Amino acid sequence: MWGDGGRFYWGRKEGGKVEGIFVVFAWMSSQERHLMNYVQLYSSLGWNSLVCHAEFLNLFFPEKATTLALGILNELVEELKIRPCPVVFASFSGGPKACMYKALQIIEGKCEGQLNLDEYRLVKDCLSGHIYDSSPVDFTSDLGTRFLLHPTVLKMSRPPRLVSWIANGIASGLDALFLNRFELQRAEYWQTLYSSASMGGPFLILCSENDDLAPYQIICNFAQRLQVLGGDVKLVKWNDSSHVGHYRHYPTDYKAAVTQLLEKAALVYSQRIQQLRERMSMEGTDDEIFKSICNLRKAAVSSNESLRRVALGPSDHFFLPSSVEYHEGRDVGSVPDERKEGLIHLPSPPSINAHGVLGQILFDVCVPKNIEGWDIRPSSSMNGLPFASARRRGPFNPIKCIRRSRL
Repeated sequence: MWGDGGRFYWGRKEGGKVEGIFVVFAWMSSQERHLMNYVQLYSSLGWNSLVCHAEFLNLFFPEKATTLALGILNELVEELKIRPCPVVFASFSGGPKACMYKALQIIEGKCEGQLNLDEYRLVKDCLSGHIYDSSPVDFTSDLGTRFLLHPTVLKMSRPPRLVSWIANGIASGLDALFLNRFELQRAEYWQTLYSSASMGGPFLILCSENDDLAPYQIICNFAQRLQVLGGDVKLVKWNDSSHVGHYRHYPTDYKAAVTQLLEKAALVYSQRIQQLRERMSMEGTDDEIFKSICNLRKAAVSSNESLRRVALGPSDHFFLPSSVEYHEGRDVGSVPDERKEGLIHLPSPPSINAHGVLGQILFDVCVPKNIEGWDIRPSSSMNGLPFASARRRGPFNPIKCIRRSRL
């Protein structure tokens, strides 16, 4: 469907058992046919796909990116209310700046002027993984121009001179109008991406040394920074694949890396369900709710086991070390000023709120609507005494025993 700032649609939306949902933030100027291979890949792993195509002007007007992100999240919330499942954000090229970083701000409650809507917490509870393909790219004023004139987009080695003049003229005009806002937006953009490390879930970053639109050094700095902030990061690097062309050049390695991430994402989701179970147990919630939680947990485990059946054997992977020294500075891909470090907050590891939307869904599913004839008493007190003690001291009533035996 169309909206202010772009459009989104379900690339695949199957009913019944679904392992999870990919939210795909496509690169600028992409079309449905360009994303078909990725939708089919996710479908082969049992995952549905919600695809977003952002407009070029979203890079310069954050309000348009916010409107598009709200539309996507509302669509996702409606689906998760019916069938809660793991969610993975997959972004390509400039997709993070054109829409995704605003979606992250909304689900964290940090978007300017945002109403405090609990329903977006459901997305945060289910968000279990992140994929960056040829991304993130550094946000500069000429990013759109460089992308539109790139050979992989124009399908020609050199763009026509007239096209170059027009594109450069547009970039110069935008520079004159928005130059003062670029650095502030750039800092906000990187801070939001870094703060996603606190949401939990693994990160898969796919890049190439031959990519001039998403330079390897920028992506490597980003991966190292995420790891310093506590993220579970895997960086897969190739030497000669083109921008957003990694899956086309290395389909086997690409699928293996994505499959491995989905295994971790399913495990993260399962652990969050277990945390909810323990929290509800501590709060004295009825044991019957545990059955539904176990069913969700089994679904996550079965997803994990089904993914393990896919052979894993990437041949050109670069794994980040467990401890990485990150030197602060003004390098591209890092927060440009040390005093802005205070803006990156690291809250406690994410967990599902028993009183949140997902907890309420589980409660509504498990608690029977009709309890006529049940003999249920409050556990707080009876005549000022605990219920158990009051029951022991009360007169024996055989009728109540018979009623309980029928249950």
